[in-house]
Amino acid sequence: MERNTSQDGHRLGERLRSARERAFVGRIAERALFRSAIASDVDAFSVLFVHGPGGIGKSALLSRFADDARNAGRCVVLVDGRTVDPSSEAFAAEAAEALDTPGAVLLVDTFERCQPVEVWFRREFLPQLPDSTVVVVASRLAPGPEWRGELGGTEVLRTVSLRNLPPDDATELLDRRGVPIALREAVLAFAGGHPLALSLAAEVAAADVTARLPWAPGQDVIETLLSELVGAVPSAAHRHALEVCAHAYTTTQELLAAVLAAEADADPVELFAWLRGLPFIESGPAGLFPHDVVRDALDADLRWRDPLGYEAMHRGIRDHLLDRARTARGPMATRALRALSFLHRHGGVMPDFVTWRGEGEVVETPLSGADTCAVRALAAEAEGEESAGIVEFWAGRQPDAFVVYRRPASGEPVGFMAWLRLDSLAEDEVAIDPVVAAAWAHSRSAAPVRSGEYLALARFMVYPAVYQRPSPVSDLIAMRILSEWLRAQRLAWSYMVIADEKFWKPQMDYLEQRPIDQAPVVGGRPYTLFTHDWRAVPVDAWLDRRVPQELFGAQASPPAPEPELTVLSREEFDAAVRDVLRSWSRDDVLAASPLVASRLVVDHHGADAVQVLRDLLVAAVDTLAQDARSAHLHRVAAVTFFQDVPTQEAAAERLDRPFSTYRRHLTRAVEHVCEVLWHQELYGATNRTGAATE
Repeated sequence: MERNTSQDGHRLGERLRSARERAFVGRIAERALFRSAIASDVDAFSVLFVHGPGGIGKSALLSRFADDARNAGRCVVLVDGRTVDPSSEAFAAEAAEALDTPGAVLLVDTFERCQPVEVWFRREFLPQLPDSTVVVVASRLAPGPEWRGELGGTEVLRTVSLRNLPPDDATELLDRRGVPIALREAVLAFAGGHPLALSLAAEVAAADVTARLPWAPGQDVIETLLSELVGAVPSAAHRHALEVCAHAYTTTQELLAAVLAAEADADPVELFAWLRGLPFIESGPAGLFPHDVVRDALDADLRWRDPLGYEAMHRGIRDHLLDRARTARGPMATRALRALSFLHRHGGVMPDFVTWRGEGEVVETPLSGADTCAVRALAAEAEGEESAGIVEFWAGRQPDAFVVYRRPASGEPVGFMAWLRLDSLAEDEVAIDPVVAAAWAHSRSAAPVRSGEYLALARFMVYPAVYQRPSPVSDLIAMRILSEWLRAQRLAWSYMVIADEKFWKPQMDYLEQRPIDQAPVVGGRPYTLFTHDWRAVPVDAWLDRRVPQELFGAQASPPAPEPELTVLSREEFDAAVRDVLRSWSRDDVLAASPLVASRLVVDHHGADAVQVLRDLLVAAVDTLAQDARSAHLHRVAAVTFFQDVPTQEAAAERLDRPFSTYRRHLTRAVEHVCEVLWHQELYGATNRTGAATE
């Protein structure tokens, strides 16, 4: 049977209103503060300003305040900003009983809707109240500094910022609502300690006797939450900015400008200021971020409502962060990398391995000479003395490969990692380090490192307090590795050295890191090397492969398999270039060339491979004409390969030079063409000019 979403939403709203009036937990400190005021304690105040985002429990708290006041024999007067006309006359009429009743308690709810009368209320209305009156104002907006200045400081005014319920109170709420124990973890994961989200999710979960794990809120729950928490927004551009803020780890004005660049009516300065003023948006060192429940509701709604728009927004955010991660340095780069990893939170894998917390708990610094003993001791504690000796060796051989993680207050080293770069096999290195020996053996048997390339190892990932398990330190290590992958030039193979293959394999699979057969042993412990050939699947193609899963989770359709690039040795590459030069006019031969699947050709996305190959060969030959010293070689190559001469003898005759001289010049020309194209294969297209001379 199909569900009637509008009817479900209506029933949800009714259950939610009922739920708000039933179980109420926590807020002990706030109720104690209020009771001290109505008890006329010595340190009592007259005005309590309670603020917090929608659904955080302000109205429910005011309801409890009313009960406490009546129990204390006080007259209670309630003014609701949702229903009162925002004029001084209407407000005064609604609150008239408080003006006439000494000792009354005036409760003003939803004060953010009374902004037109705020100045009047503060300057004219409050001074008219009897001295024994206690006033409680509840608003989504925090009071401005003028409140404290005009009301005389803490003697009259107290402010309370409501936040999420602590875990024990959240669990108690679910218990009171009758949520099955099997569903509580999922409900808490969705709602956290947000009272409204908890109440709504609890009502749905408690009533759903057929719920299956993993439990997740339906779209009707999301819709009701957004209506309660966010409400209407001024324009489509404002809605888009809010959705960007929900999807990104943190939002800056720069990010809004990059993602909303195509929208003519989107002013990033105005939109950032608007976001900053919303009650459910908080500010941090890296930018703005929404309350978790609002974030999840907005993100889930757009993902369900407009999957194509959701993916376009995701790619816009990702492209901006990639640019920042590749160009920034220091803390700015780390923040961009952390934000990039956050975009993978829906993939069904990364949340189990990345904490996305602890920013500032530890800091990353280069290895200094004074750190060698400390990192050696950390390695000995986590991996044993043999590993500690290998650490000492590499710290002397490649000190720049190491970074140290410290407590910011004391500077104490608590962990470290090393990203070794190796461009040639050194006998002393493979003799002392079995892991490096295994990496070289694998690369040489699979696809050797070519001249100009290198392999890299995330050789040590050491944090003894939480060894190779998710932690703020492991987050920073992951950011460092991701940074190396993104910025690498000429990286052939990368290896990650993992002590617990079974635990980390889901993340390695998600990241397309494959285990090698050999498991080197250090200090009696076997290690698994997970590897990736970045020549076969370059970083941009690697990033695109997981977009469906990172957006829509494991249920997403797997992407169509993309062919991996062919990784040719220099000898194979040169032979292939000679073959296509000799078969210049034959489409079938060029289409079958291994060069078609090389980086040289595949980097020209979407173009006809045979035509790309021809264009590359012509351009490489033409570089010979850019230098007077090699211009004669250009004519030899052009006549031989592009002018349809039947034989080399005929080409020599057309060029009017002895056959032996012609052959010598042709050899030099072909060598030059191979060199130009090989350089492009390794480094990408350049404007390199030819200088091949006899």
